[in-house]
This record gives sequence, structure tokens and C-alpha cells, in this order.
Amino acid sequence: MTALDWLALLHPVLMVLFVYPVVGATIRLGILVREKRLAITEQSELVPIEHTDHGRWVTTGTVAAVLIALLWSFLVQQEPGLPFPGGGERAARLLVLAGVSLGACGALWRLRRPGRRAAAALIAWGGLLLLGLQPEVWRLADSPLQPAFWQSHFWSGWLLIGLFLFAMAAAPEIAHRPVLRDRKSTRLNSSHLVISYAV
Repeated sequence: MTALDWLALLHPVLMVLFVYPVVGATIRLGILVREKRLAITEQSELVPIEHTDHGRWVTTGTVAAVLIALLWSFLVQQEPGLPFPGGGERAARLLVLAGVSLGACGALWRLRRPGRRAAAALIAWGGLLLLGLQPEVWRLADSPLQPAFWQSHFWSGWLLIGLFLFAMAAAPEIAHRPVLRDRKSTRLNSSHLVISYAV
């Protein structure tokens, strides 16, 4: 196997061996947080903090995995010995864009003001979209009016990472504003289980 073949495996391996297990742990912690909030069971004071931290790792791990997949998309289209399409300046812009996306995701770990957190989430999400819309990246379809659009791994993944990023950005508001997690809207009944995924 070539180095490019190994790089192709890195995206699914990272998702399966790191992101998916952490998603499972995050969902379980979310259930415990809800049980604590509704006084169904007694839980440690650290459970909500661990739930938020796990959500951050899910989001950051997914952003990293997406960037690896996009890097592979560019490298696999590159003809050996030929210059990068669009020249070195375009390659540098794409690398800066990838760095900005990863940096904006990392900034969500530190930022405190809601507006700045929302801006960082939007920058990271938009950066991934701009990278994904490059001609080297394969997508089934780009129009929501085409059925293939709704089957596209790229578009479903981009929407999912958007949910992760904005949930991470809104985590303090979800934790401190009861109206965002109203008890009536999260009540269990015999046929439905609503899980608050407040990363």
C-alpha cells in the first residue's frame, strides 16, 4: 500500500475508533445529565462537565477527520510531477483555509462570549464548506432538488459537523438557560425518548 492508501484509511479509522465511541459516551452522559436535572437519579456534579467535554472532543475529532478526508481528495487528484492546479498560491490559500477552520474549532474550547463562539463555529463550518466545494472533492450532487444530494456523504457530513459546531458553541447557553431545555419538552413517555445532546 502507498502512503496515499494509508491516508485514505485514516479518515474512517479516526471516525470508527475515536469519534463513534466518544459519541456513545457523550449520549450516555447526556442521559445522566437529564436524569440529574429531573432528579430521576443522583449523579456526580462532574457529569454535566464531562458531557460537555466529551461533546467538544466529538466535534474536534470530526473536524480533524473531515480535514484529513479533504486532504486525501486533493492529493489523489494530483498528477505526479505536475504542479498543483491553480499553482502554489491556490495551494497556500487552501492550506490557510484548512488551518483557519481547525483553529476556529479549537477557539471554541476557549472563547467565552456568545457572539465570538457563534462566529468561530460559523468560520469553521464555512471553511469546511469552501474546501469541500473545490473541484477536486467528489460529491454526488450539489443541488438539493436532486435526489443524489440527499444521499451524499459530503453534504450529510457537512450538515452533521454544523450541528456539532453550533451545539458546542451554544453549550454554555444550553446549560444556564432553562428555556433551551424546558422540562416539558424533554419528558419521557412510553413511546418516545428525547435526548438532549448539549455538547
